[in-house]
Amino acid sequence: MTGSLAVVGLGPGDASMLTPEASLVLAEADSIYGYGPYVDRVPVRAGQKRLASDNRAERDRAAAALEAAVGGERVVVVSGGDPGVFAMAAAVCEMIEQGPEAWRRLDVRVVPGITAMLALAARCGAPLGHDFCAISLSDNLKPWAVIERRLTAAAEAGFVMALYNPVSKARPWQLGAAFDLLRRLLPVATPVVFGRAVGRGGESVVVVRLEAADAAQADMATCVIVGSAETRVVERPGLAPLVYTPRRLGR
Repeated sequence: MTGSLAVVGLGPGDASMLTPEASLVLAEADSIYGYGPYVDRVPVRAGQKRLASDNRAERDRAAAALEAAVGGERVVVVSGGDPGVFAMAAAVCEMIEQGPEAWRRLDVRVVPGITAMLALAARCGAPLGHDFCAISLSDNLKPWAVIERRLTAAAEAGFVMALYNPVSKARPWQLGAAFDLLRRLLPVATPVVFGRAVGRGGESVVVVRLEAADAAQADMATCVIVGSAETRVVERPGLAPLVYTPRRLGR
């Protein structure tokens, strides 16, 4: 029996944001592998195995899933958001590159999902309407000095920035350090959007000026969008403001 492996993006969290393709692949799987809270989002189905693991066990998780697929199972590895954005698709590809020949012969699919920056941008308007980039503030897999260089380059080039993994219990200081750096490079009025748990219970979207941005407003469930010098805030009486970046530079 020939197995297969799919890496599936679950989107921000609400079932309405799960793509039909992802739902179908999840329903057909023999086994589900993933970080515990993500596995918990998948509806329980009779006869389907669920193998949850720690957030830092990505390589071991990918290897176990690949072995199960070689053994003939239809395997799904789940990620929050999109699996190709700071998530499990890269880990699976890395293990295939480094692993046995049998892993390279597998049918492997990556099923996209709505990533956090897109869900947050949609909630507040169109802050990603012009050129933008995504930067993870986690220094678990790259040095902080590299992150600083990338933040500086993005700010100086005029990119809107979506900041992933802004803080954690083990990394409480990085977001504050990033704001300090960006305050030296961008106008103090630059809009900053904090989006916590977008698409899930307890959702919160807050827009502030860069000069007032406080790292304490973020946690592990937060995505942060830092605008460019071109990004605007449209105030609306009785309604949440609209944040957008004009498509035409200098408009």
